[in-house]
Amino acid sequence: MPKRKDYISWDEYFMGVALLASKRSKDPTTQVGCCIVSSDNIIISVGYNGFPKNCNDDEYPWERTGESIKDTKYPYVVHAELNAILNAGGRSLKDCKLYSGLFPCNECTKAIIQSGIKEIFYLSDKYADSEFYQISKRMLSSAGVKFIQMKPAVKNITLNFDSETI
Repeated sequence: MPKRKDYISWDEYFMGVALLASKRSKDPTTQVGCCIVSSDNIIISVGYNGFPKNCNDDEYPWERTGESIKDTKYPYVVHAELNAILNAGGRSLKDCKLYSGLFPCNECTKAIIQSGIKEIFYLSDKYADSEFYQISKRMLSSAGVKFIQMKPAVKNITLNFDSETI
């Protein structure tokens, strides 16, 4: 019997892991996941956007706007990319690839550059017109970090948890 021909590529696989991680996010408006992979295609770390450890997500705001910045999610949420970097537990990320559903913000970009990650694959660039995201692209270009917007051949993957189908 010949091998299957409808398997997904490495890039689709790792982006799929990032998208699956995003399902852990409790953010009601934006769920982002991230997967960091070594140069020999081994997953080093995964993260998603959410509040820091031991910060009860029922006690902090999820709002995008408020009377004060402290009434919004922004000063509290750890972005998926930074979470994945921190979740690596000090392992070297030099020359790694990062997969994220959303192009990284300027703050995550600084951590990406400092950690030695050399390539970013992302799906959405919905904030491309924002100055902060333009700053991200400028820093990445200066630092020699490639960023590639993926256009996967696969549009969706269904996971079936029914043990009888395996």
